[in-house]
Amino acid sequence: MIGILVQLAISWLIAWLYEKNDLRVLGFYPTKARIKDFLVFFLITSVCCSSGFFLKMAFSDLRYELNPNVSLGLIAQSLWWNVRSVLFEELIFRGVLFYILIKKIGGTKALVCSSVAFGIYHWFSFGIIGNVSQMVFVFLLTGTMGLLFGYGYLKTLSLYIPVAIHLGWNLTQGLIFSDGPLGAGILIPTVAEGFRTGSYLVFIVVFLFPMLSTLLINTILVKQKRQVDFPFPKGQHATPGFGGAADTL
Repeated sequence: MIGILVQLAISWLIAWLYEKNDLRVLGFYPTKARIKDFLVFFLITSVCCSSGFFLKMAFSDLRYELNPNVSLGLIAQSLWWNVRSVLFEELIFRGVLFYILIKKIGGTKALVCSSVAFGIYHWFSFGIIGNVSQMVFVFLLTGTMGLLFGYGYLKTLSLYIPVAIHLGWNLTQGLIFSDGPLGAGILIPTVAEGFRTGSYLVFIVVFLFPMLSTLLINTILVKQKRQVDFPFPKGQHATPGFGGAADTL
């Protein structure tokens, strides 16, 4: 909790020093529209993520059962850990520095920079430095998700959509289906070896479908959102769209 508060304090300080603004540049304050966005994108991402586990059960003997050791304490601990980790990453990669970068170099370039940094960050968080194949794989996956998260902020100038997608994926995978760094969650696999298949096609479909459906559906929904005007200095009215006037700043 202290770490998040420190991040928020530093974010506020940077926003104030840069342009005498505050955390409103992150769209932090709740409104009905933002809360609705959070719920919609969270639920859609959770369903997309869950589809992968249902596909695993459909194409193998893998099944899930209720964790006999599940408790409110376990759920609360996992929930808080995931919320804290998501906020930590979003405040770094889609936070005030991202906002400033958009104003300096434009939406498209800022989005690419943020996504590349997000992908590289996961080399360290996953502990895979030196394993080239894993590094490429993780970079492509997390970097692409970073594009979606950043696009959600660019379109709405709010962290509600990126946090919703990010948290929806992490909670579903880690807390519900116990496929995360915290171990057993609400549901646990009935076989120790997990998902196994002799078909490369099935493996690819099972692995890629949840990610691709998350990216496709959420991108379409974000694209349909009305572009929120970017708060440029007085006299400027450009928005941070791709290829638009903001990209010339």
